Amino acid sequence: MLPEAIQPLRPTEVLLQRFARLAQEASRDSLLGELIEAAAQLSQADLCQLYLLDATHTSLNLSAAWLDEQRQSCHDDSLPADYDGQLLQYCLFQNRPLALTELHPSLHAVDFLPAGYTWKSLLCLPLADAQGSVQGVMVCATHRTRDLETLSGLLSPLGTFAIAQLNLLQTSEPETAPVVESVKPCASGYGMIGDSVAMRGVYQLIGKVLHNPVTVLLTGETGTGKELVARAIHDCGARRTQAFVVQNCAALPENLLESELFGYRKGAFTGADRDRQGLFDAANGGTLFLDEIGDMPLTLQAKLLRVLQEGEVRPLGSTETHKVDVRIIAATHRDLYNQVLQGNFREDLYYRLTHFPIELPALRERGDDIPRLARHFAENACSFLQREPCRWTEAALDRLAGYAFPGNVRELKGLVERAVLLCDGNELRPEHFPLRQETMPEVGLTLRERMDQLERGLVIDCLRKNNGNQTHAARELGLPRRTLLYRMERLNISPTDL
Repeated sequence: MLPEAIQPLRPTEVLLQRFARLAQEASRDSLLGELIEAAAQLSQADLCQLYLLDATHTSLNLSAAWLDEQRQSCHDDSLPADYDGQLLQYCLFQNRPLALTELHPSLHAVDFLPAGYTWKSLLCLPLADAQGSVQGVMVCATHRTRDLETLSGLLSPLGTFAIAQLNLLQTSEPETAPVVESVKPCASGYGMIGDSVAMRGVYQLIGKVLHNPVTVLLTGETGTGKELVARAIHDCGARRTQAFVVQNCAALPENLLESELFGYRKGAFTGADRDRQGLFDAANGGTLFLDEIGDMPLTLQAKLLRVLQEGEVRPLGSTETHKVDVRIIAATHRDLYNQVLQGNFREDLYYRLTHFPIELPALRERGDDIPRLARHFAENACSFLQREPCRWTEAALDRLAGYAFPGNVRELKGLVERAVLLCDGNELRPEHFPLRQETMPEVGLTLRERMDQLERGLVIDCLRKNNGNQTHAARELGLPRRTLLYRMERLNISPTDL
């Protein structure tokens, strides 16, 4: 009877042995290798993988793997933060294990699993540190159908212990020179269109804050897509399942804006016949996007600073505060620093908001993104109007590429939608785009005239330097060739000038 009583303790004994081995490991690689081997032994899975978030939480790194009954070499193959793998993302963002007894590759994205094998069942297990923050995901997969959900209770303590040991090893290691990482390409552009250098810089900054609850300030000219970026940060980040609330601070007078943001209690003012929660409460657990923050009245700026510092909200008519968990993303087209110097914006709030600024580029700085955006807006307009897609002439695209777009992406969208309505033959031509022209006075030189003269001289000099080769000149000037052709036409540059 004694051996029969001891036999059920066998898994516990193996688990304790694995804990002891993990505690003795003195390097990162050996620790992670021991963890993945222990997971494979305890789960009897055909595949075990360990993905860890990097220090900036912008990518998942394959840090250890077990396949065909042996450890696999890993070179930190990384997946970007916006990697469109629903199974791994679910575990990261929800901090919950996911078990699939019947795995269907046609229904589930499993491209993170090794190719050339048939995978029937899958377990994705989030690994958290002592504070409950997710640090990575453990993956177990089998060739035959199995119920892997019961393994969560066995592997989760092991993974948590290994993460704690890894943190201890990293804090005890001597400091080394920082490694400069190359910029990884963005997998999806966070739902935005554009592959210019300026936009790739924006994507990189977005990736830095997806899994970090810092306050973000979006700056840039009007119409550059600040709300679109705010939605991307929310939809691809850890709060994606919670509310995304938008408030334009310039749209309401001060009293209405205060009650809208903070809410009020019954009897707080005439007409307050019931309690009403504010937008901070509505966005609790999610994201509050404050557009045009530079237009917020000074008195409300002080209350907003309190929310940012303490996470507390006091509704109008109430003597008590309550905690809220809200991520603030603010946006403005104004120069907030100049606003501070002029006394129109609080200096303490300015420094609180500018922890992580992201400046969006103007459309004229985005090069070949203009044709891509134009085609996208045209396709959407045709779909909305339930008509055949419109064809584009090269002359129409050249006309758009050479325009400065003071209204940026918003202006381009309006121009394209208007052109689709004007287009009768399903072909978009230059005459469908009535771009604004600057009026020139008959006497004297305006700033625009002087800038045109300067630009004309620069273009001619560059063309002469390249023996009239427009492609080489465009490359040297940092312009698309069609933009150079349009500007040559606008500036009245002919071959005789060269």
